[in-house]
Amino acid sequence: MTTYAQLQQAAQASMAATTRVIVQVGHCSQSVGATQVAEALRSALSGNTGVSLIIAGCDGACFAAPQVLVTNPSGDTQRHTNVSLDDIPALIEFLIPDNTAQQQHPPLVKGGSGDLASFFIPQTRLLLSRCGSIDPSSINEYIAASGYSGLSTALSQSPEDVIQTVLDAGLLGRGGAYFPAARKWQGARAANDDPRYLVVNAEEGEPGLFKDRHIMEGDPHQLLEGALIAAYATGASQTYIYINAEAHLSAQRIESAIRHAQEVDLIGDDILGSGFDCQVTVRRGAGGYVCGEETTLLDTIQGDRREPRLRPPFPVQSGLFQRPTVINNVETLSNVPMILSETTVRPEPVEGPAEDSPVHPTLVKADQGGFSSLGLDSAKGTKLICLSGSVLRPGLAEVPMGTTLRHVIYDIGGGPPEGAEIGVVAVGGPSSGILPPTELDMEIRPGMLHPSGVVMGGGGIMVMPEGISAIDVVRQLAAYNAAESCGKCTPCREGTPRMVQILDRISSGNGSNTDLEELRNLAEIVGAASLCGLGQMSGSPINSALHFFADELEKLVN
Repeated sequence: MTTYAQLQQAAQASMAATTRVIVQVGHCSQSVGATQVAEALRSALSGNTGVSLIIAGCDGACFAAPQVLVTNPSGDTQRHTNVSLDDIPALIEFLIPDNTAQQQHPPLVKGGSGDLASFFIPQTRLLLSRCGSIDPSSINEYIAASGYSGLSTALSQSPEDVIQTVLDAGLLGRGGAYFPAARKWQGARAANDDPRYLVVNAEEGEPGLFKDRHIMEGDPHQLLEGALIAAYATGASQTYIYINAEAHLSAQRIESAIRHAQEVDLIGDDILGSGFDCQVTVRRGAGGYVCGEETTLLDTIQGDRREPRLRPPFPVQSGLFQRPTVINNVETLSNVPMILSETTVRPEPVEGPAEDSPVHPTLVKADQGGFSSLGLDSAKGTKLICLSGSVLRPGLAEVPMGTTLRHVIYDIGGGPPEGAEIGVVAVGGPSSGILPPTELDMEIRPGMLHPSGVVMGGGGIMVMPEGISAIDVVRQLAAYNAAESCGKCTPCREGTPRMVQILDRISSGNGSNTDLEELRNLAEIVGAASLCGLGQMSGSPINSALHFFADELEKLVN
């Protein structure tokens, strides 16, 4: 029997005191050459035993990718941003000084530290505290940083006590509905029907969202630990991690993490000598936005068509293979380990932003009660926000619940480029809606339904510059919903393309006031009569446009 203390002792002993060269490679940075930079450094450093090359995930600063972090044995870190293949010779000289070579190449200039400080300092990083600074393929690095201590704590308690701890912490689901996570655990446990299942929803197929992928790519053991705690509390002996069909890097790193956890008996039989057995398996998505709907997801795991089920019964009563099933998303479960741990990871304050100072957003210290001390009374903790579009610093940010859109867009994202103004902000993905810049003081909070129908949803913010037509934005969102409809229910199958047709007629100048009224009616009918969330929320972009941009639409029909 292996104890947690033995695992951590062995992990810490394995951490060699060498210079660490970390290349952040994620699905975002791959598009700007991070993989090529990593391979070039691997080749150049081959045979140098004093330098360890680490391929990590991205830390969220997408605007600075590819990033290379160099940490010496004393802990001092140099951060190099927007590294290209042309920078490799100078970077090698920095790592392995050679007077002759230094005369041939100018010294590598570390740039962007001021922008990085401006991006990281306004955040409160809990879930992302390790992303970009640890090796996602190394379970030792995770355990050495107190990883799996939350699981160890959970296994020393009864499942009911674990559920109560998470309830008391106030963890709400982060998939968009914000249902109390542990209530699902209670429901499945009360079903008293074995076997039970836990399913991790890592589909994340909507445009503008990439938070779950950052966690899976940068800190996969954090998700595994949260899933194992949830499985223990639920009484689930089998966990399925359902990963988007196109998220290849996420699947690769999660599968690697599962293998390493199995090797040290953190997955399998009698985990940490507790008598708790749990297997973990990856399933790839069937393709399509509708697969993120939880009952559709279950059917595709079973090999059935990607269509939602009628409810009730709900999954906690009759889910996967008609057994009690808990479905939580990646961000939700990644919060669980810190709630169960005796100490919670909190960000170390960063002094600055000084233009000539390196930034260490992932330096952390232990603090008590981090999760529950943040956010709102009605919604504790932080929220991951995917910021994209017309801003100076696009990327993935982490902020306390209750933070305003303005803080994310301007304080973290730097606002629009010089000379540009914000025209339209799309929030929450295609199931939410659009806002004018006058609404940027809206808070990120669960259950907040704006009179326009806009909700924060999964945490996406897409900023579009002035001059972009609101109706064009709404048309794109409506077309996406229409294309992704599974076609099972008539209101969604027929209503969503009809809304697109009307928007096309209006934007071409051939619309009428009757079209505007029909749009309102369709948005209401499709929302009320559809079987799943895709159709139920498909009218939200329409409603938000009619609420905020009525003048623009009316000009097109008059």
